[in-house]
Amino acid sequence: MLLHYATAPKNMITRLLKSVRNMLTVTTIVVVFGTGCTSMLYSATNNMASNLSHAMLNHDDLDTIKGAAPAYLLMTDGLLQDYPNDIDLLTTAAQLYSAYAGVFVSEPGRSKRLTNRALDYAMRAACLQRALACDWRKQRYNEFNDSLAELGKEDVPVFYTLGSTWAGWIQAHSKDWNAIAELPRVTAIMQRIIELDETYQQGAAHLYLGISYTLLPPAMGGKPELGRQHFEKAILLSNGKNLTVKVLYARQYARLVFNRELFERLLQEVISADPVAPDLTLMNMLAQQQAKQLLAEANDYF
Repeated sequence: MLLHYATAPKNMITRLLKSVRNMLTVTTIVVVFGTGCTSMLYSATNNMASNLSHAMLNHDDLDTIKGAAPAYLLMTDGLLQDYPNDIDLLTTAAQLYSAYAGVFVSEPGRSKRLTNRALDYAMRAACLQRALACDWRKQRYNEFNDSLAELGKEDVPVFYTLGSTWAGWIQAHSKDWNAIAELPRVTAIMQRIIELDETYQQGAAHLYLGISYTLLPPAMGGKPELGRQHFEKAILLSNGKNLTVKVLYARQYARLVFNRELFERLLQEVISADPVAPDLTLMNMLAQQQAKQLLAEANDYF
């Protein structure tokens, strides 16, 4: 598996990682609000964070979210000063930093700094959740892969966050081949998430693997038909409401196999769909913007 990625053309790997970020980071936009030293206030803050997270995901204006997010980045850092071993808080901080970097930050140096912090939080959460994960980045791949079998369904939220955050970190460091070499570990995590609970985040792990298998044409080791199956499964698990799935299905699979009819049908469905859906509105608005752009560029690919 490692050789498969290491020998792939770098521009194609970067395309995969950009697509992964467009999907995974938007789907994990969350917000933490509040501060304080007492456990009572901390509990109240967590309740507010949950409500605020849903409000953000259901918002229909990306600029509003972009303006509000930096304040909550700092607030999560402040909370972690008082609660450094809180797994839920670490997971939330990792999601927020990764989402913000992936969606709103284009300057490479800044993106690296933010994703470094996001991955650090995600790794700390994973280590606290399961001690076996503490040395994952240093372990040989086979040892790492074997240890995934010890994860249970209760570990899915923490380790899905680790996988998606790790993918974001790789994208931000995509000029570093050592970073790209870590991509198979992310794929293995997502495969384990599917084994444990394929419905988590409405099938987001299936979407990740759909992208992964359609990175390369068959002659170079790609598996587009396997990728198509994962895209279809992600559509099914989201009841067709996650419009990002169809955008990536069109961009990754339909273009790879030169199926313009499928490409245009998927994107037209996205554009004509109602973007309002529980916890999907924000990402659906972004998906509709991307669909229009892809349709406008169709003649460049077909």
